Amino acid sequence: MYFSTKSAVIVGISPLLVTVEVDINSRSVKRDINIVGLPDAAVKESKQRILSAFKNSNILIPDGLITVNLAPSDVKKEGTYLDLAIALAILGANKYIPTLDMIVLGELGLEGNIRKVKGVLPILLEFSQPDTTFIIPYDNIPEASATKSKFLAFKNLYDTVVSLRNGNYQPPQHSIPSIEKSQSEVDFSDIRGHIMPKRALEVAAAGGHNVLMVGPPGTGKTMFARRFSTILPPLSEQEKIEISKIYSAVGLLDSKLIEERPFRSPHHTSSAVAIIGGGTNVKPGEVTLAHNGVLFLDELPEFRRDVLEALREPLEDGVVTVSRSKATHVFPASFQFIAAMNPCPCGHYGDKEVACKCSPYEIRRYWKNISGPILDRIDIQIQIPRITFEEMRGKTNIAAESSETIRERVIKAREIQNTRYKDERIKLNAKLTHKMVEKYIILEENAEEFLKEYSKKFRLSGRAIDKILKVARTIADLNNSERIDKLAISEAVQYRLNNMELEFIL
Repeated sequence: MYFSTKSAVIVGISPLLVTVEVDINSRSVKRDINIVGLPDAAVKESKQRILSAFKNSNILIPDGLITVNLAPSDVKKEGTYLDLAIALAILGANKYIPTLDMIVLGELGLEGNIRKVKGVLPILLEFSQPDTTFIIPYDNIPEASATKSKFLAFKNLYDTVVSLRNGNYQPPQHSIPSIEKSQSEVDFSDIRGHIMPKRALEVAAAGGHNVLMVGPPGTGKTMFARRFSTILPPLSEQEKIEISKIYSAVGLLDSKLIEERPFRSPHHTSSAVAIIGGGTNVKPGEVTLAHNGVLFLDELPEFRRDVLEALREPLEDGVVTVSRSKATHVFPASFQFIAAMNPCPCGHYGDKEVACKCSPYEIRRYWKNISGPILDRIDIQIQIPRITFEEMRGKTNIAAESSETIRERVIKAREIQNTRYKDERIKLNAKLTHKMVEKYIILEENAEEFLKEYSKKFRLSGRAIDKILKVARTIADLNNSERIDKLAISEAVQYRLNNMELEFIL
């Protein structure tokens, strides 16, 4: 007695279609379920869940030896996605239900209920066809409703079997969840003073540039980082789908599409696997969870050096490639990198009000984890100084702009970039290649001369010069200017840590 149906699992963050085959040897005196096809522990344990679900749903388990094969058999199957598919395939092999031309997903509880599984959104988007129907857990309806797929949803095994036997399918009543525009609890208007850092972060948001903020404790570095996403442009529909698929695959999607840009802030004790991704059972890391959003590393020098060095490729390429002996996983990791740090262990090096207690050796050791190549990949490097008492208490005449006002200028600058790079794959100034820099960035004569003198004085690398040009291009876009003048270049070079100071530190 043979029967097969379809199911799916998540490998990394990618869906894999699985054929569930069942053969029952009714002549065998042994009564058991053997699962083959590289199942992990969770899949092997489905045998016990299925037996209890059958008993508590008043469904008889067929006599004989039941062999379950999960194809393709050379890929490891993880998770509890296959419970319901295996149970239905066993009943199908026993002629208890008719042929099942559907993709079945669901975890079984011991009492026979069908529990929610992660990864339903990417699975439905990947395998949906006009003639394809899915069977999913009832609790996954809100997530599945964000797609145009046809699906049936059930709360327990008994109802599923009755519906399949009778052919009486009642599609669940569902609609695409209506999402109200959320009001952020944080806003740039909360920040007092700091005119130059605010402008720097506006430039970073407009051009997609990475940012490093250096300053004494309590000057507002974390406040800036947590408000940065409020000035970024709204997510496009494609970006919402991309992020939601990732979060669904790792079980972090609540019940609807992600509407806000992700903000990830891992602790400085995080391992390289936690940040980049990987592990024995390959999973995405924080850089992938920050895709199309912001990755914020506070206390940057406290991160292990191997963790920071592993960020080089994602910062440059926007993807993470995790290679194993049997498979290679490619995770998206296109994010804006925001980092914050103190200038020294005590936090007061360069502070005009509090004397630094650190020796030159201690300062160099503090900066040791941050290599030159990492700094070279950060376009905007700014100092966050102390503010005066009057600024802190709001007793100055300078009104703080709201995030919405800044965001409008950012959106206009990005629209200019989209028009300029309409024939290119890259749409942001920060991502321009050297060839594109030469093609699209035109300096006025006095700006060219100024940059030449500056690069000679501070012995800038070719990459550093390109970074200044990209930032200047963004500044010109914010100023609605096609050509880049000396003023734009002058502002761009201000968004770099003083090179003489870096030579002393490093």
